[in-house]
Amino acid sequence: MKADVTTLEAKQAGTVDLPEDLFGLEPRADLLHRMVNYQLAMRQAGTHKSKNRSEITGSTHKIVRQKGSGGARHGNKKAPQFRGGGKAFGPVVHSHAIAMPKKVRALALRHALSAKAAAGELVILEDAKAAAPRTADLRSAFGKLGLSSALIVDGPELDENFALAARNIPAVDVLPVQGINVYDILRRGKLVLTKAALTSLEARFK
Repeated sequence: MKADVTTLEAKQAGTVDLPEDLFGLEPRADLLHRMVNYQLAMRQAGTHKSKNRSEITGSTHKIVRQKGSGGARHGNKKAPQFRGGGKAFGPVVHSHAIAMPKKVRALALRHALSAKAAAGELVILEDAKAAAPRTADLRSAFGKLGLSSALIVDGPELDENFALAARNIPAVDVLPVQGINVYDILRRGKLVLTKAALTSLEARFK
């Protein structure tokens, strides 16, 4: 597979070979769906918590005598049916994470890359560098490239000026190659890989 390389000035800069095992797969929607669910579940904090009756501060004195009141035989006011009492079967701190094998997660990333290539939404960039951290200049460059919604993946180290300029542009994310993931790939319209990112991905999946 061949792909054209472009610069930030929207000029051609040659071509590159795209590995078939990364960009030539038939995309599987079921696998991508599983991976997105996995990532979103991992993001949930799970810190919601309510107090049960054993955690409520209050007297344990019996509030009414056992017999003769004509009412229920209550113990103390920390019971769930009373205002200010403990919550019955309330939420507790727990993890929402679901299990997914490492090899399946790696395969899902390959299918996400292939999906973008198959849809014509893959852009190979010569490099992602800016002379100054000016958002206006970068927005103009993205306009020439037709990037209104994009995930830009650079090599292991991001150019600081480029990252600073891009972070003020809505619907544009910039990540180092080690942070590439299925959810961020699918939530943006275009996937932009620099040549450094492409080299790193090839080495990672070799």
